[in-house]
Amino acid sequence: MSGNMQTLKGKKIVLAVTGSIAAVEDIKLARALRRKGAEVYGVMSSAACGIINPDALTYACDNETITKISGMIEHVKFCGIGGLGDVLLIAPATANTICKIAGGIDDTPVTTFATTAIGRGMPVVIAPAMHESMYRHPAVTESIEKLKRWGIVFVDPYLSENKAKFASNDEIVAAVEREAGDKPLFGKKVLVTAGPCREKIDDVRIMTSRSSGRMGVLTALEAYRLGAFVTLVHSGDDVPLVENIKTESAEDMREAVLFAIKSQRYDYYISAAAVSDYKPDASDGKIPSGEEICIKLNPLPKILDEVLLNFSGIVVAFKLGEDSVLKAEDMLNRGVFMVAANAPETMGAKTGKYILCTKAEKTEISGDKEEVAKAIWMKLL
Repeated sequence: MSGNMQTLKGKKIVLAVTGSIAAVEDIKLARALRRKGAEVYGVMSSAACGIINPDALTYACDNETITKISGMIEHVKFCGIGGLGDVLLIAPATANTICKIAGGIDDTPVTTFATTAIGRGMPVVIAPAMHESMYRHPAVTESIEKLKRWGIVFVDPYLSENKAKFASNDEIVAAVEREAGDKPLFGKKVLVTAGPCREKIDDVRIMTSRSSGRMGVLTALEAYRLGAFVTLVHSGDDVPLVENIKTESAEDMREAVLFAIKSQRYDYYISAAAVSDYKPDASDGKIPSGEEICIKLNPLPKILDEVLLNFSGIVVAFKLGEDSVLKAEDMLNRGVFMVAANAPETMGAKTGKYILCTKAEKTEISGDKEEVAKAIWMKLL
């Protein structure tokens, strides 16, 4: 889902690499950070140098890789008080390195950079990678909890094949974007719905829309980058970095949304899902093929209407159709703060043309949906 917006333009990211085999992924990670506009400076432990050549990281970062602390006191230059670095990213971080950082031990360039950054109060992001048995060691889990209490951000690995595997570049870059920014939504809670609903026709067939869920997912991830705690209600694959609530039908989504807004306080509700307007009378078993059939479609209640009755925060809705701008006026009068009006060809596409409607103004925005998501939040802040 990651785009190429220059969200890290002007930011200096220190990419610290330790002796996990996942270090081979750092060449791509460095390039991913640079595509976002960051200046990237590599720092490697001696163990990491045994896995990838420092010259490869130098090439990927376009800056000389630091492999030892010299008389130039590189750790102070980048991570000390008044230092050049904006975020220290330790990726991958081994069990050994995590425990040393938690204990204040400095015996590699990476741990020395970490101690200096933590003492300065510089944002630190850690992406662990190791065997699962090491990840579950009490000293490692206690060290991670300790570092989290210090305000250090962890991009959790995913557990597979008895390994705690390196998070994806998209996840790591998003966490860096969040820590490098001002986090204007820090402390805020955002509830987002995304993607299609699936209504049962029979035991093998469903009725749905061509919505991809991209707009809702990108809106949720942008809220994460801005510092919010985000809950995403949808039917797609789990989206990292946010809380996922999985639903299938419009009724499932309605129950999930109403339970969420009644059980805890959200500051924003973003209704980006293509919620089903109708529910078929479902048949038991499989409808035989080759025969003409009639399916009765029953209208469903509008989730948005019930949200407006039960929610005191800011509501953003999406309206699709040729008359979407006209219908947006009615939605604004009923309590929606902003309506993103768009045409049917936008659904399922990577790009789109939207008119952001508030009572004060109408603003046209078009391009990649990542840009649209950013524009929506800029209007809300």
